[in-house]
Amino acid sequence: MFQETTLFLVCGLGSLGQHCVIALKKFGVKVIAIEQTIPKSWEFPELPKLLEELIIGDCRQIEILERAKLKECRSVLIVTSDEEVNAQTALTIRELNGNIRLVMRCGQENLNELLNQQLGNFFADDPTQLTASAFALAGLGDETIGFFAINNYRFQIIKHEIKGNDPWSYGTKIYELNNKKRRILSHITHDNYQFKGFYEWQLNRSINLGDTLIYVELVDEFSLRSYQGLPQTKKRRKQWKEKLQKFLNRFKLELSELGNFSLLRQVRTVVLVCTVLIIILLIIGTLLFQFYYPDTTLIYSFYATAILLLGGYADLFGNFEPVVSIPPWLQFFALSLTVIGTAFVGVLYAALTEALLSAKFQLLRPRPIIPQKEHLVIVGLGKVGQRVANYLKQVKQSQVGITFNPDFDRTILPDIPLIIGNLKESFNQANISTAKSIIITTENEMLNLEIALMTRLINPESHLVIGAYRKGLSERLTHLLKNAQVISSYAVGAEAFAGAAFGENILSLFRQQKKTVLVTEYQIESHDTLNGLLIAEVSYGYDVVVIFYQNIAQEIKLMPSPEIRLKVGDRIIILATVDGLQRIEQGNILLTSRCWGVKIYSVPNQDAAFEGANAIARISGCDLALARRLMKSLPTTLPMPFYEHQAQYLVRELSKILIKAELIALLSH
Repeated sequence: MFQETTLFLVCGLGSLGQHCVIALKKFGVKVIAIEQTIPKSWEFPELPKLLEELIIGDCRQIEILERAKLKECRSVLIVTSDEEVNAQTALTIRELNGNIRLVMRCGQENLNELLNQQLGNFFADDPTQLTASAFALAGLGDETIGFFAINNYRFQIIKHEIKGNDPWSYGTKIYELNNKKRRILSHITHDNYQFKGFYEWQLNRSINLGDTLIYVELVDEFSLRSYQGLPQTKKRRKQWKEKLQKFLNRFKLELSELGNFSLLRQVRTVVLVCTVLIIILLIIGTLLFQFYYPDTTLIYSFYATAILLLGGYADLFGNFEPVVSIPPWLQFFALSLTVIGTAFVGVLYAALTEALLSAKFQLLRPRPIIPQKEHLVIVGLGKVGQRVANYLKQVKQSQVGITFNPDFDRTILPDIPLIIGNLKESFNQANISTAKSIIITTENEMLNLEIALMTRLINPESHLVIGAYRKGLSERLTHLLKNAQVISSYAVGAEAFAGAAFGENILSLFRQQKKTVLVTEYQIESHDTLNGLLIAEVSYGYDVVVIFYQNIAQEIKLMPSPEIRLKVGDRIIILATVDGLQRIEQGNILLTSRCWGVKIYSVPNQDAAFEGANAIARISGCDLALARRLMKSLPTTLPMPFYEHQAQYLVRELSKILIKAELIALLSH
């Protein structure tokens, strides 16, 4: 991870580019930037001073890239607002440098995959799309604040408040909740509600009413979590209510469709009756003409009748000679044939039109009806809105989409209700007043502001999630709409881009206590700062959470034991903030937190001493021979320092074999 090359190049200093520079500077690296023109105003006034050099020019040009010391750079972040320029720049850079890390802004998933295969050492995504999960989860307002998949294993991040009938509220210790499928990330109390780190809380503390736990959990399928402490009878009752509501909604939809299909059946019935009537009239007309004009042939009589049925009365009787005597009844019958035939042609056209419309109706399945209450409204169905809708669909959340684009492709998102129109009409149709959440994802920030203010007037109790792009506006919206969640796509996306620039694979992200947590993959190499460390040292020393471990033999362990020592070829996946990634990159392990000791007083027997020495060696990482010598000179304080959670874990393991030990603070604490 940490390398001698600490020079990074950023191409494009728009809003995203400036955020990327700020994120990179947190890692303590040098940054050079390329921009076509000097920005008229900086979102970060101090940014020009943070750059090693600002080069004005086209980042696609070889001479400009050479001026930017491309061969000395470790990574290039290509983040202009033009995806075509980004792709051309990436191809040019790869020709000049076959090994440099490329991080590119592009929202075309298929193109990103193809470029990754061709270029290698490449990461591409769009920051607005990358943060779509954060929009979706913020809008849910439920316990689920994150979800992602790793090797077909599904993980959810749960934020759970302890209430009166919660089974965890009766003296449960926090460490008792950690198991092979669950790992506690944070314990929030009234005194400790801000995110200070993944381990800034006491493992041995009892859970009290009003506390909030944030934890990662392995699940069989993604689903919403509302309140885990409900008794089973209430859970089943709630599930039955949800099923009944879904059935009623589906029944209403079927009724509405039934009317359409009954109308279709009526049209078909009319066509059938008219066809039978035409055949009868054709036979009668042929016989009458043959009888009244015996000199004519049967085929001529048939053609004459058919001509009349097709509206040809004037062709047969319009120019007849006055001397010719045609009975009035026959003329009336001929006229009736023409009228009936004209009507039949009209019915035939109607049937054909209905058939065409029916075929189109079958190709475009009817959308579900608009929910009446407790639904989520997505305003803006661009790339971000579509991703948000797909995330919500995974957790089976009731939703409705609103777009102001009249040319919106109606084949997109066929499984959700869709409203196309102006702002006021759309809000009335979408039942905003009874909606659970409104997620605003349009790219027009002034429109987002207008929608947010309208939403607050109509439904002040709803969850409001607003997308922002400029730093100043996002801060002002946060102050103006205090209960709203304002997500700056560029700020959050830039953190992921910065992490990817160091060669790590960013799998997903979520927001925890107003912090961005990145799901990051590491492949252990010989020069890595993680090589040779225990998972406990990685977790507590860098303040990250290891949730996935795979060794060189492809053996996978979820929520792995802190006793595992990492080796070259191992693969781990962690939850980390940008600060945690920064510490790993620089090898800046938190030694000051390693200030706890374990004092052992006595052992009940020799077997316990043997097992105790094994536990000390496993958990501390010390030599087994040293651990056995220590167990022979009790009471003693172990000479190696521990992290607090690591020391507590050792004390618990020793207590299981009846060894008396306690946690003590060292003098440096």
